[in-house]
Amino acid sequence: MTAAASLGTPPDRAPTIRVTAMPADANAYGDIFGGWLMSLMDSAAGLTAARRSRGRAVTIAMDGMQFHAPVHVGDEVSVYAQIEKIGRTSIAIQVESWARDRHGEESRKVTEARFIFVAIDEDRRPREVPPVA
Repeated sequence: MTAAASLGTPPDRAPTIRVTAMPADANAYGDIFGGWLMSLMDSAAGLTAARRSRGRAVTIAMDGMQFHAPVHVGDEVSVYAQIEKIGRTSIAIQVESWARDRHGEESRKVTEARFIFVAIDEDRRPREVPPVA
């Protein structure tokens, strides 16, 4: 674990996605592929963007991806997504991933990044994000 890794308590809300890291998701050393974790984070942010935009939304950027600690086979990975900013057609979402050993109680923040989504219509053109109902 790196010095930047954050041990402690994950956000005080339900995770957007929670999964167990499996052997097929790992490299030869038993550490989970960074791309697998990025995919989970993009999926969590996508669920959040689609729900808020009430329709299809696509990833257009990812900022500040940081890996703080490795994820190992068997770890429970919880991904938390929170809307940071809403523009006319875009939504910025902050995403954190936390891992917990399957037999332990202590969690550690393993990654974080900011994802930008654009709401699109059926013709795949940008559309306005509707106001909160």
